[in-house]
Amino acid sequence: MIKAIIIDDEIHCLDTLNILLTDYCPEVQVVEQCVLARKAIGAIEKHKPDLIFLDIEMPAMNGFELLEQLVPFSFSLIFTTSYDQYAIKAIKFSALDYLLKPIDPKELVAAVQKVRTKKHPPSLEQFQVLLNHIQHKEANFNKLAVPTSEGYELLLVTDIVRCEADDNYTHVFLKNKKKITACRTLKEIEEQLDSFASFLRVHHSYLVNLNEISRYIRGEGGYLIMSDGSTVNVSRSRKDALLKFF
Repeated sequence: MIKAIIIDDEIHCLDTLNILLTDYCPEVQVVEQCVLARKAIGAIEKHKPDLIFLDIEMPAMNGFELLEQLVPFSFSLIFTTSYDQYAIKAIKFSALDYLLKPIDPKELVAAVQKVRTKKHPPSLEQFQVLLNHIQHKEANFNKLAVPTSEGYELLLVTDIVRCEADDNYTHVFLKNKKKITACRTLKEIEEQLDSFASFLRVHHSYLVNLNEISRYIRGEGGYLIMSDGSTVNVSRSRKDALLKFF
């Protein structure tokens, strides 16, 4: 069983999530529900949960402020939030998980499944990336937390040349010739970078940094020569989208 605590200042949200977990995720045992963030600290110390569902916007102390008092933490974390574009963007960049209210049962099941397959709770580095983006809203998002088999790599977005799919993994190639193998699908990496106009999926197996393209060679789909000397195939269906940037 996965011991869980739900933290949300709206009682109907607590009740709804509890019902969804009972119906769709029977492996999750909700040991306590908290409407106040400050009371959640005691509940976490008491129960030592495996998983916390955490609302972001709460009075007196929001979800991010609560986490600051708990680091380093040993539990998995799923944020629950109404639409907040900035907060969601920050969560994506830190490679953490979230559910958008009203919570979709399929997305809930998928999020819980991710928790079951993860070997480690969120790292301090992930949390630092998250807080940095939340606390400096005026600054550009420039670092990406990438999960690997050994932990997390914090990458400057501008250092990424291209990303290549490898089943459920993605190889991230950097300007310094280093290759990082991420424990994420290419689709998940693409979603983390979706706010950057400079990144484009040019093939089902490739995502490229448009600023790092050296040449485009024509063909049925054609192919790219990147700044690191590598070649990247362009699918016929994505060729037109690519050529708009030339």
